[in-house]
Amino acid sequence: MQLGRLVSGMTVMEFLGDPETEIEGLAYDSREVKPGYLFVALRGQTLDGHDFIKKAVQNGAVAIVAESSPGENICKTSALVKVPSSRVTLSELAASFYNRPFKNMNLVGITGTNGKTTTSYLLESILLAAGARPGVIGTINYRMPGQTWEAPVTTPESLDLMKTLRKMADANVTDVVIEVSSHSLVQGRIKGCPFRIAVFTNLTRDHLDYHGSMEEYFRAKSLLFSGLKKGESNNNVSAVINMDDTRGKDLTGLTDAAVMTYGLGKDCHVRADLLQSTKDGLVARLITPAGETDIQSSLIGDFNIYNIMAASAVALCMDIDLDTVALGINNLKCVPGRLEVVKNSRSLVIVVDYAHTPDALLKALEAARNLAKGHLITVFGCGGDRDRGKRREMGRVAGNISDVVFITSDNPRTEDPSAIASPIEKGVRQSGLGNLEGLNDSRMAGCGYVLDLDRRNAIRRAVGMAGETDIVLIAGKGHEDYQVIGKGRRYFDDRKEALEAASGDI
Repeated sequence: MQLGRLVSGMTVMEFLGDPETEIEGLAYDSREVKPGYLFVALRGQTLDGHDFIKKAVQNGAVAIVAESSPGENICKTSALVKVPSSRVTLSELAASFYNRPFKNMNLVGITGTNGKTTTSYLLESILLAAGARPGVIGTINYRMPGQTWEAPVTTPESLDLMKTLRKMADANVTDVVIEVSSHSLVQGRIKGCPFRIAVFTNLTRDHLDYHGSMEEYFRAKSLLFSGLKKGESNNNVSAVINMDDTRGKDLTGLTDAAVMTYGLGKDCHVRADLLQSTKDGLVARLITPAGETDIQSSLIGDFNIYNIMAASAVALCMDIDLDTVALGINNLKCVPGRLEVVKNSRSLVIVVDYAHTPDALLKALEAARNLAKGHLITVFGCGGDRDRGKRREMGRVAGNISDVVFITSDNPRTEDPSAIASPIEKGVRQSGLGNLEGLNDSRMAGCGYVLDLDRRNAIRRAVGMAGETDIVLIAGKGHEDYQVIGKGRRYFDDRKEALEAASGDI
């Protein structure tokens, strides 16, 4: 595509070069630039793409998009397009270059602190039951029928998002479910995406290292709803909102879209009654504007009824009948790393969960506690270089509900694991649990905590002390099959470690 045509209609402050320059591809990482590419210089938290313009030109960039002019002679042979915001321009360029791949697909955006992934899996299962070809862009992976690929981040940068949507459009995907992170909303990664439906799951403490306050965190989430607009064909645009969350009412006043509410309150459009939660899953009566139906799910934890109601509400907005909704819910057997049961030869109840916020950990612990006939043994830590304020609270939550807590390392990143564990330990102590260190694991019949920063060893010890009536909950990493230590990764899968510990294959 020619450069002039590519930037046509965009806000441009200065254009230097030939508008007929042929653009072969786009990149925002200078290392990805190939001959004939346009390079977009983005300003990040730690790096500034403007510092890599020279490298991009050396790699073959024929055009540069930037917010400020580079030094003399750097763009001597390349066109320069100066813009007020490189991020906004990148999203517009990507949509144009990939010929607006979303044109013939329904886009569903799911945002909230917890529940995005499970809701996306449920909705995908319902869409499959309805005969659709769904695609999913989320935390665990990006996927469509017949193809799955790694997810480097929950919501990709706008250029990567458009590449992915183009791949899905070319594969005749009909509907795309996107987990929309607060970071992506603030950074404009989804700008220009015409969402037909936006979903709000809940808002609890997370990412305050980035947003600074809960108010700013909520403001970021609300952008998905304030930005909802009717499409060119005047398609119905809907906001699906959890009214049992304190921020639900606020969101209803921030969108012009039709609102469908869900929750356990009688005033909600979609609600559930007669809920029963067991170790085999959930059963409930789903009550909706389209009628009522009995549902059965293999997902454990009564909090999952909210994810089920959210997915059901979206399906109703898409005119999917209740029988198909119930079938899709029943068809989903598990979600990777979300209260995922690790089956083992000793028949121990071991559950792995992604919970890494106080609220998510509380819900996972309550679910496990309700199912435990004996002790609840919890293994968890907190990520390094992230919100430090939640660590003590997570320790307190774990101590209040667990019988035994193993405080261990999560993804320490560049922080000292012992420095991360210190406030967690203070929180556990606040709950009244004492230190069991020094006791033989087999003698830990009472309540208390152990500090073991070797995650593999902590899992081994927790599983080793568990009996047939106990439950071991390993929280924090869920589906992740790695640990981030320093700036590198090493292979580590909680599920594999737990299985090996239970089988004695250590």
